[in-house]
Amino acid sequence: MSETRVLVQFPISLLSARLPAPPRRLLGIGKELERYFFRLQQQGYDVQCISLTDLIPADPQPSSDGDTISSHLLLENLLASTAHCDVIVATQHIDPLVIFNLILDRLAIAGDVFLIDQFAPPHDQSCPDQRFGFKEILALAERFGLTLIECIDVPRKKTDSLTDYLELPSLVQNDDFRNLDLAAQSPQALTAGQSISVDEANVHGLALLHLRKTKMPKWRIRDVEKAHIGEMLELFKKTFHHDMTPALWEWKYGANTARAVGIWENGQLIAHYGGMARQILYFGQPHTAVQIGDVMVDPVKRGILTKKGPVFLMMATFIERYVGFGKHYFIGYGFPNDRAMKVAELLGLYADVGHMVEFSWSPRRRRPLWETRLQLLSRISTDTEKKSIDACWHRMAADLRHDIIGIRDWRYLEHRYLSHPAHDYQVFLIKNRLSGKSRGIFVLRLVPEGCELMDCVAALSDIPLLITHARRLAGMHGASRLFCRITANFAHLFEVDDASQQPVNIRIPANNWSHGPAIELIKDHWWLMSGDMDFR
Repeated sequence: MSETRVLVQFPISLLSARLPAPPRRLLGIGKELERYFFRLQQQGYDVQCISLTDLIPADPQPSSDGDTISSHLLLENLLASTAHCDVIVATQHIDPLVIFNLILDRLAIAGDVFLIDQFAPPHDQSCPDQRFGFKEILALAERFGLTLIECIDVPRKKTDSLTDYLELPSLVQNDDFRNLDLAAQSPQALTAGQSISVDEANVHGLALLHLRKTKMPKWRIRDVEKAHIGEMLELFKKTFHHDMTPALWEWKYGANTARAVGIWENGQLIAHYGGMARQILYFGQPHTAVQIGDVMVDPVKRGILTKKGPVFLMMATFIERYVGFGKHYFIGYGFPNDRAMKVAELLGLYADVGHMVEFSWSPRRRRPLWETRLQLLSRISTDTEKKSIDACWHRMAADLRHDIIGIRDWRYLEHRYLSHPAHDYQVFLIKNRLSGKSRGIFVLRLVPEGCELMDCVAALSDIPLLITHARRLAGMHGASRLFCRITANFAHLFEVDDASQQPVNIRIPANNWSHGPAIELIKDHWWLMSGDMDFR
């Protein structure tokens, strides 16, 4: 037999040597398993094999309600009527949270799970395909009542392709395949992979995990999808004692770049952890960050603050899946108060990288400033106005090339402020009267506490000019004061005129759980203002 066929048989033999004897009911997920399962059927197994690649076109079409159908939902719908099985084998790169939820629904207690996948190397900043780390998979499996029986680190020979390990090449005809004895040679005879313990495991690349379902967990972890809006809004009201409208939910989470994880107990949503994508410049380099928001736990469950409780389960699962090197989001940030931050630090999930301060000024007289003028912006701004806004942003970005800041171009300002479904903002462009050169943009919001300066976009040397104009407008609106919030590391830029400064009970966290940029690199480098908070 050629070396190619030995390589193809190699992981198949690993599986065959570990499958319980027929008759058993087997479920396979992955196109690479189709011919292998055909052979198992001939041996007396009751098999079902499905492939997402056959179900999902390369360019998914929207459903009737305008939403793109996700592979997760297709898989869940496909298996909705699937009977319980004794063994599940999965090879296709599918979100493990989806796979493990299916295991809870479809696998009998004491049933076996075999996962063959490629795992991301630890501390890898360049891994492009958002693979999961080995220990992240094991941690998630444990949360679903699964116990590791064995881990096989599969050696590679001539290819990095998972398909080449599992699917016979086209030159092998069906008759040839039917005549192959999959158990004829032991894994050892085929240079089998090494079985390793969890403690010594540093798996990256191709591996076979043998797991066993040993119990049903108390809490179930799932993605919060659009179908769960009603449950999420009900939990929001119970937690924060006011309503979130469906329109505001759509503004936050409707984009396919947003993510949320929930915890269910007895079919009821009891915890929620949301994340909204934000394009940033990380020391001058573009990246995608995630702003954590709407962290909610049913008041009855808040006291369970151990690493076995719902708070830890949802936060750790979200971070492991989405934040860090090779994940959807390079870094995360948020605005927890001192108490919430302390809980996350004790659980080992967050590290402190900054805090917010608040500045206040008395309103100025209504006398105009003759050298510059204001222009109120709207969603129907002209191309010239949009270019002026982007020019202001580019000057600010250049000044902050050694720091971290969310992108503040026209596209962002239009979505964040001019299209907000719940709050009214005033967005002003400052220009020189004679030359027409744009100097900066600032955003105001009138609230009972005064007139809040939500955002500034300008060269840092022009921040005092923006504050001066904002104080004048605060006086025109009859506000008692102008105030703004800014990360403390940039407080010196706002210490102008008769500013008064006071601390705010808001901390800035960074991911301290999954592999990502070092905390020391991030600390005291964020530029964050009130406008960066989704709830203000």
